[in-house]
Amino acid sequence: MSFRVANVRLAHSLARRRPRHCPNLLKKKFSSASEHEGLQDIDYGDYSLILHPEHRIQGVKHIPRRSVPTHINCPPYASDPNRNTHAGSDTQQEAIISLGSEDETRLRSAAKLAAATLRFAGGLIRPGITTDAIDERIHRFIVENNAYPSPLDYLGFPKSCCTSVNNIVAHGIPDDRELEPGDIINVDVTVYLDGYHGDTSRTFLVEDVDDQGKELVGVTQEALELAIGICGPDVPFKRIGEYIDKFVRAREMSVVRALTGHGIGREFHCRPWIVHHGNEEPGVMKVGHCFTIEPAIIQGSNPSVWEFLDGWTVATESGARSAQAEHMVLITKNGAEVLTR
Repeated sequence: MSFRVANVRLAHSLARRRPRHCPNLLKKKFSSASEHEGLQDIDYGDYSLILHPEHRIQGVKHIPRRSVPTHINCPPYASDPNRNTHAGSDTQQEAIISLGSEDETRLRSAAKLAAATLRFAGGLIRPGITTDAIDERIHRFIVENNAYPSPLDYLGFPKSCCTSVNNIVAHGIPDDRELEPGDIINVDVTVYLDGYHGDTSRTFLVEDVDDQGKELVGVTQEALELAIGICGPDVPFKRIGEYIDKFVRAREMSVVRALTGHGIGREFHCRPWIVHHGNEEPGVMKVGHCFTIEPAIIQGSNPSVWEFLDGWTVATESGARSAQAEHMVLITKNGAEVLTR
C-alpha cells in the first residue's frame, strides 16, 4: 500500500472535481486531450472509465468494517481513537533489521503470507465478481492465517485491501462494482503477522484486455524488476527513481509522483521513502534495510492525479489507465532479496 507524499492535494491538484474532459457516465473507447499531450486526442484504448459518483458521501466513516476475531494480534492503530488522522508516529521510524535475528524471521513470515494472499487474490479475478467480494475473501484468508489485514482502519481506511480499477491509480475502496472484460485491476494486500507487516501488489488482467492495457501492465512490472535489480548495499535510493523514470518515459508513459514506496517492518509505513521518478533525495541502502518498491505508471505523459471525496481513491487526471506493481526488498550483504515472490 503506497504512501502519499505530504501536501499531495496542493502539489498535484487533487481538487474535489472530475478530471478534465471526462463525461458523467462510464464510457468505452476513452480518448482525452490535455496540455501535457499537445492538445491532441489520445486513444488510451478500450475500457470503462471509473468516475467519482455524484452521490458519493464525503469520507469513509459510513462504510461498514469487517470484524476481526479477538484472538488475532492487531497493530496499535487498529484500536487508536485518532486513527482517522493522516499522520502517524510510525513515519518517523526507519525500517532496518539485524540479519539473522528473530526480527528477520518474523519479517520474512509476514512477507511470505502477503505473497500467498496476493496469489489467492489472483485466483478470484474474473468478470462478474465485485471488488467488495474480493475484499471479503481476502479478509477471510488473512484472518484464517492468524494475521490482521493491515489496511483495515489504518488512518481510517474502511476495507481489508485496496482494489484499483482502470483509471484508478491507488487506494481504491472495494465496492459493489462488478469486474468486466477489459478491466485491469491492481490488488494491494498487506498483512500484520507476529508484529510485522508484509506488503505486495500486482495488476491483473480481466479477460480480453486490449493491447494498450497489456502493454501498460507489462511495462509496470518490468519497471519494478529493473529497479529491484539495481538494489544493494551503498546504492543511493535515488537510483531507483532514476532507472524507473528513464525506462517508463522511453515507452511514452509517466510515473505517478504523488505516491512513494516506503520502509516496512514493525511499522506499516516509515523511512526510507522510495521515490519512483527522477529525484535528488539523499540516503543510501544499508544492510538490513527493508522497503517496498511500487511504481504506479500512467498511459501518456500526464502524471497528474486527483482524489475522490472519500479521501482515499486516487485517479488519473487525464482518464488514462494506471497500473502498479509492488514487492518488498531486503538489502543483504551481497545485494538484495525480494521477500514477496
